Amino acid sequence: QVQLVESGGGLVQAGGSLKLSCAASGRTISIYDMGWYRQAPGKVREFVAVIRRSDGRTYYANSVQGRFTISRDNAVNTVYLQMNSLRPEDTAIYYCNAIDSRYEGVFSWGQGTQVTVSS
Repeated sequence: QVQLVESGGGLVQAGGSLKLSCAASGRTISIYDMGWYRQAPGKVREFVAVIRRSDGRTYYANSVQGRFTISRDNAVNTVYLQMNSLRPEDTAIYYCNAIDSRYEGVFSWGQGTQVTVSS
């Protein structure tokens, strides 16, 4: 089993930036597609971004396209999410996970990291 620990969240003003990290332990993440999800209060968890294991290609939800960048460093078993031009609607708890073919999480979810964007 893989343990996932997200960090880097915080309170930021609209237009600001944050970089999230997701450290994995228990198994190498190099064999998985890795992604970020988020869950806003009262809403279901939604897909944000994925980075492929095979070629490093990235895909994003329309709502974050052009503002967020996902990356990975397999050497340190970590996935990142650089978030720029943040908006109040980006406020959510952010989670990472390995992603399967149905864009669902493979492992147990971590505790996430809270991102709050003030207007």
